[in-house]
Amino acid sequence: MSADTLQHVIDAHGAFLHHYGYLAVFLLVMLEDFGLPTPGETTLIAASLIAARGGLRIEWVIACAWLGAVIGDNIGYAIGRYGGMRLLVRYGPYVGINAERLSFVQRFFDRWGGAMVVLARFVEIARQINGIVAGSAGMTRRHFLLYNALGAALWVGVWSLGTFFFGERILAYLPDIARASYALLAVGLVLLIGLGWRMRRRR
Repeated sequence: MSADTLQHVIDAHGAFLHHYGYLAVFLLVMLEDFGLPTPGETTLIAASLIAARGGLRIEWVIACAWLGAVIGDNIGYAIGRYGGMRLLVRYGPYVGINAERLSFVQRFFDRWGGAMVVLARFVEIARQINGIVAGSAGMTRRHFLLYNALGAALWVGVWSLGTFFFGERILAYLPDIARASYALLAVGLVLLIGLGWRMRRRR
């Protein structure tokens, strides 16, 4: 997401966001979070920027975005849990995914999946498939719900409050924030993979 894209959304859909901002934030964030290519994050930032200008109430923007994120990811989780695993068991051997590897992924998510769920929230594409992957990997519903709610709160808080307090200046920082989010995910993945490998060797 670039500053030009965000400004275009505000210019093109400013009146719509003023009138239906809360509903738009809820729906677009929810749809994005179970895999559909909707501009959920862009809408959240645009609505927060409008709130900074006095057009919306930031507390309602936050509440709608958090609720949409949690519900959307749980829909993705259900898709992965009740559809993804069956497909992996049935067709996995054709692409080298056997029962042993599936079992390792499940144990990995049981132990480190919470951190993955939280970190993935801040990275595009990873955010969209987060729930589906966790469900397919067999992460328990209780753990997913907990870490998903936490990750959603952090993600919404960073973007909505950051945009609300920084206002127009946030546009200049978007490229740096995007690069930092990818770097954060990469570091997190390396650490988690290293810990998982070490745990497996000990066993």
